[in-house]
Amino acid sequence: MLPDLVRTWVAGWVVSRQRPPAAERPWGLYVDVGLPDQVGRHVLPAPDEHTVRAAAATVTAPYTWLKLPVDAETAEPWMPAGWTVDKEETGHLMAADLRPTRPVVPDGYRATVETEGGVTYVQVRDASGAPAAKGQLALVGAAAVVDRVVTEEGHRRRGLGAFVMRTLADHAVSHGAATGVLGATDAGRALYETLGWQRHAGLAACVYRP
Repeated sequence: MLPDLVRTWVAGWVVSRQRPPAAERPWGLYVDVGLPDQVGRHVLPAPDEHTVRAAAATVTAPYTWLKLPVDAETAEPWMPAGWTVDKEETGHLMAADLRPTRPVVPDGYRATVETEGGVTYVQVRDASGAPAAKGQLALVGAAAVVDRVVTEEGHRRRGLGAFVMRTLADHAVSHGAATGVLGATDAGRALYETLGWQRHAGLAACVYRP
């Protein structure tokens, strides 16, 4: 099940970020990210030391990343010279059975839901029109991959993150999705678990900085 979740996450992530489809590699998938601090990422659905070292051996471009569904402590001994496990970027692979909840936007805020290019965006603004919270998702068959859920600092602890997540889930269910998948930070994990999401694995982030 875990390798399937990883592949679903990657398939939705590339749609959400408007990147080319992931390319198959002997050890998993390669995503062209195209950013200065992340030129690309190899994602290994079922990593072990042999496959990690095989993937790393093909890398010549600095700021290429490996994403592994294991905890950082597991990944660290596998890293060859020039590679570092980035603890700040390491997170959690989470999933949930989706169900509609018909959320209501908290008082003092207004929300919009828009879909463009296969990506659905939820935006929450305060009474002045300033951004307060947001999130987005991409549908992958019967799954929905949630991405970029953020609550602005001055608007936290007001239920906006939960509202965004529930609104995205309602949209996904209305379009036939039954399962949600996401990659969470530590802070995000705490919120998602209150909404019924479960952690299935760590998500170690390893970067080539020779």
